[in-house]
Amino acid sequence: MGVNGSSPAADSAAEGAPAPPFDAELGAALSAKGLGASSARVPLTADNLVARQERDAAARPRPTLSDLRAEGSFEVEELRVPGRRGEPDVTLVSARPAGLTGPLPLLYYLHGGGMVMGNAWSVLPRLLVDWALPLGLAVISVEYRLAPRSRYPAQLEDCYSGLVWAVENAHALGVDAQRVIIGGKSAGGGLAAALALLVRDRGGPEPIGQLLLCPMLDDRGTTFSSHQLNGIGTGDRVSSATMWQALLGDAYGTADVPPYAAPARATDLSGLPPAYLDVGSAEMFRDEDIAYANAIWQAGGQAELHVWPGAFHGFDTFAPQAALSLDARDTRLRWLRRVLRRSATH
Repeated sequence: MGVNGSSPAADSAAEGAPAPPFDAELGAALSAKGLGASSARVPLTADNLVARQERDAAARPRPTLSDLRAEGSFEVEELRVPGRRGEPDVTLVSARPAGLTGPLPLLYYLHGGGMVMGNAWSVLPRLLVDWALPLGLAVISVEYRLAPRSRYPAQLEDCYSGLVWAVENAHALGVDAQRVIIGGKSAGGGLAAALALLVRDRGGPEPIGQLLLCPMLDDRGTTFSSHQLNGIGTGDRVSSATMWQALLGDAYGTADVPPYAAPARATDLSGLPPAYLDVGSAEMFRDEDIAYANAIWQAGGQAELHVWPGAFHGFDTFAPQAALSLDARDTRLRWLRRVLRRSATH
């Protein structure tokens, strides 16, 4: 059998299938960054993971609170809140447009980085400009623990603890506990989907929406797109397996992985808040994200799905001014506005 039980013949057919072409602007941006079709790439492996984490931490922008305040445009503070059941405290970075009064709706956001990289600060400048300002939205970004130093469920428990604390302290934070949207990108999108499942099953705070941007949902590596797009664009199967193994440890590759670790394994997607999912047609996560939206519909839920033609994973970060990136950001903004408007009338 192939990876996690897939058929070798099916794997081979998918590996040899032609890939959807890149959008012209996005393909040019990839080539400019040395990730074109003919570029050599070094996958993430267990052997180079620590070095890559160190390199990422040094290279990834980590704005200071002063930087994030943008000369008084935003109010920003770092908060240390209790972890779950004796676990370490969790750092939250709380931000909102300056000068707004009254409780604001809250976007509770989980950063990407394959569960092994990234930080809560680097994502905030774009979130604040794209969403907080036009929508009058407060944002909390979570500094959850990274794998493999901390394996599942550490990341999810950090996110859950922070969410419970934020809702319980909504008045002091100046946010509306009844108007919370959870969201994230890539690994953060997977965490947001898992968090929606967890709060449903624990009876925790009820978000009004889940914003899942190219979410990392399936550890099994059995979808057609995970083979078809292997090594094309910004992803490859070796790196994906390394990330999942870092998160899951000995559970990786077994039938024992819970849906809170890999939401694609969930068999019950009923009772979830309305979801927004988007993904590129030319990225490995395409089929697992489409399947997740379909499973929500089949469970009687609400999901809005966008598959961006010719887009690779993280396309709007690589080429923020490309026409497709601008369309994607505008579409996400419009979904957020609709969800907030509906919640304001209930």
